[in-house]
Amino acid sequence: MDNKISGPLLNEGGPWGSGSGGGDSDGPKSPWSPRRKPDGKPGPSALDALIRRGRARLGGGGGGGSGPINFDFGGIGRWVVLAVILLWIALTSTHTIGPQQRGVVTRLGKYVSTLGPGLGFSLPAPLDIVTKLDVDNIHVIDIDGAGESNGGQNLMLTGDENILDLDYSVRWNIRDPELYMFELQDPDGTIKEVTESAMREAIARVSLNDAIGPQRGQIEARVAARAQELLDSYRSGVAIQGVAIKKADPPNAVMDAFKEVSAAQQMAQSYRNQAGAYATQVTARADGEAGAFDRVYAQYKLAPGVTRQRMYYETMEKVLAKTDKTIVEAPGITPYLPVLPAQKAPQGAAK
Repeated sequence: MDNKISGPLLNEGGPWGSGSGGGDSDGPKSPWSPRRKPDGKPGPSALDALIRRGRARLGGGGGGGSGPINFDFGGIGRWVVLAVILLWIALTSTHTIGPQQRGVVTRLGKYVSTLGPGLGFSLPAPLDIVTKLDVDNIHVIDIDGAGESNGGQNLMLTGDENILDLDYSVRWNIRDPELYMFELQDPDGTIKEVTESAMREAIARVSLNDAIGPQRGQIEARVAARAQELLDSYRSGVAIQGVAIKKADPPNAVMDAFKEVSAAQQMAQSYRNQAGAYATQVTARADGEAGAFDRVYAQYKLAPGVTRQRMYYETMEKVLAKTDKTIVEAPGITPYLPVLPAQKAPQGAAK
């Protein structure tokens, strides 16, 4: 079927039906006026003819095929459009905020207000956009040497110029939704860099032994306070909940040497402890002997002769107790002479 229209779209000599295309001068003056048929009866207007031709094309054209499509948006169509608009307004202007959430309202990109927990209202989208933020959720960022670019290590310099490999984590949550949403472009990256800076500052003030031993808790508290101070100066709206050091070891390249040095230090400390214990025992024994001597001297001053004789007997008793001889000084007493048993003659010996 050829849908190409040859010649004028409306064979009326002009848009209003007047011109030199035939017909009398009293013909139709507008496309809404009906045209005269050859028999003089009124026919369809030029606009009706144009609409009929368009419907014929959309419906398949010609006399055959389906009928023309009727584009009628009156009646129920208007109610459907109105219902869709009302539903859109209701859905985009009513918001349910959870107990742990806050809703940040922006109007054409500018901050307006913050919705608390419960049911909140705003202008329909796209005028107002509500962004829900979870302010009670604790986020955890691990800062360690697991990456291949740094050889799996996170090296820091201690106050005594030793190198330390640290793995730690930081816990945080949202304190101010407005500041968090508009002041930080990359919250995780900012918090990570701030915490790492605070950790390096804290490690640079302690020795290697303190960092891997007794002062670990103090370092964690100091880093958390310093990181919070820096984030507050950035107006980040973030609250640091804590910092936890998971590993604090020397670098892998010197781990064996460090273990040997640590073992030597532990052995030296053990020897010092043993020497201290022995010194304590000797000192206590010397103090006891000195106390006993003071008591004997006090008795000696009261009765010098008796005390001197008693000391002599006690001393001789201690000395002679270790010998196998008996000495009797009194006259007229024969000392005991033990007689050894006679030995038996060997068998077969001559008599």
